[in-house]
Amino acid sequence: MEKIVKEDLPALFYKFKNAMSENRGFLIDLDSKVGDSDLGLTMDKAFSAAAASVAENRSDAIGEIFMEAGMAMAQSAPSTMGTLIATGFMRGGKVLEGIDSITTSKMSDFWQAFLVGIEERGKAKPGDKTVIDVLGPVVKSLQNSVANGLALPVAMDASLIAAKQGLEDTKNMIARHGKAACFGDTNIGHQDAGATVAVLLIESVNEFVLRAKE
Repeated sequence: MEKIVKEDLPALFYKFKNAMSENRGFLIDLDSKVGDSDLGLTMDKAFSAAAASVAENRSDAIGEIFMEAGMAMAQSAPSTMGTLIATGFMRGGKVLEGIDSITTSKMSDFWQAFLVGIEERGKAKPGDKTVIDVLGPVVKSLQNSVANGLALPVAMDASLIAAKQGLEDTKNMIARHGKAACFGDTNIGHQDAGATVAVLLIESVNEFVLRAKE
């Protein structure tokens, strides 16, 4: 799949939903080590609402569909992580306004806006052991792919490698935000739960564009 068009979005968001549902227990377990143990439930609820929103608004423009999905997430899962991810989708949707397909360039723009939205809302910075420690490398990878003229499947494959390395790197970080920050260096060795959510999203997009190509 060289580009994602509007008609693909219901299936893509259904894939997001399934990824969160299938990994609900895993996310709960990760979050239980340093958090409230509710991340899996929150993401399951948020992406179920997003998938329903996309199915209902499938006739809208691409940017609007993403922004509406973000708003649905914010309403259904108004927790810290729910709000951050919702903000990412709304900001990402904003940069997709007026387009009829998502190519490598627009995918890069989407995740850049997604990252900036979360940074501004959550006030975290690289190295704080948060979702941005995955999103930052993803954005850099996609920007490199744009510069090198890579097709979407190749670009997403490279971004997934970057995402997984970013997640691995969080194991050696000390959390600076949320309840996890209270654990100090005792959370070294554990991957960040929020960063795991970002990997699941990138993995879902990657599988979506690769399987569609087969």
